[in-house]
Amino acid sequence: MVAFICDGSSILRYEMENREMFKFGASQVLPGLYVGNYRDSKDAAQLAKYKISHIVAIHDTARRLHLDKHYLCVMASDSPDQNLSQYFSLCNDFIHAARLRDGNVLIHCLAGMSRSVTVAVAYIMSATNLSWKEALKVVRAGRAVANPNLGFQKQLEEFEGTRIVEERRRLKERYPSLALVKQDVEQCALMLDNYEQLLQSRNICEGRCAMGEECPTGVCRTAPTRRSRRRSGRSQTTEGVTRSPSTTSIRPRSGPAGLRSYTGSAPPSRSASRVDISKAGPSESLTAPVTPMNSPPVSPKHRGTIHVSAPVTVKEVRGS
Repeated sequence: MVAFICDGSSILRYEMENREMFKFGASQVLPGLYVGNYRDSKDAAQLAKYKISHIVAIHDTARRLHLDKHYLCVMASDSPDQNLSQYFSLCNDFIHAARLRDGNVLIHCLAGMSRSVTVAVAYIMSATNLSWKEALKVVRAGRAVANPNLGFQKQLEEFEGTRIVEERRRLKERYPSLALVKQDVEQCALMLDNYEQLLQSRNICEGRCAMGEECPTGVCRTAPTRRSRRRSGRSQTTEGVTRSPSTTSIRPRSGPAGLRSYTGSAPPSRSASRVDISKAGPSESLTAPVTPMNSPPVSPKHRGTIHVSAPVTVKEVRGS
């Protein structure tokens, strides 16, 4: 399998090929929590409109774009074998701390369909008592194109079955404030009602439209179309299948090596993973232990990287 990393031109090409997915703006899924795509993360007017103060960027070339925003950048591919669950606690701390300080958070990946949605679902599960399927419905009610790949759905299911009780307890102990509890419960109930209405009116789908059937949100596969072209004087027929962005352009590769903690220390490993962390200061420390999942070694060319940045001091720590 060939690994693929997006550079600037690749992202632009991806936007052109999937322009339908990029026509939507950032979507609010909870008070102070938005899910969007790469274009949304660059749109200064939109960020100002929603008063975005914190950004979780999670894609192949995640980096800080705005100096006046707090960032959590996670390098991860949109591949079923990418281990995202190792970063759930890290993202939960960043998002929850920001919301408790009246900040507004944008979680974005490339198309705002798979990686960003997975992180948003994991957070909603941790901050409420919803199951992963219910939390996904909440996100889909606000963002119809939400459609994590099957590998990420499996990770969410495993997170619910093995770690969610401990993660909820950890989050409550670390952030004992109840300021968000009532509004989140009310908003989730409203979003679940909206989801059922959208489903009945067929303005949304659950990612299982039959082959050849028109998908209301455009995330499901459509019937193959035939096209012919000539090569070397001979006529050849090929079949093209339209796939969702979660299964095209970004080709699978192994997930980055797991993190030992959010303090910048990285476990010794054959892949020599690197962790870069920048913080605004001791008062804004978001350190929290992260329990990593086992993931395949990463080739030296594609090492996993995470860094958190804030507008002030930059501090870099490299693991051995």
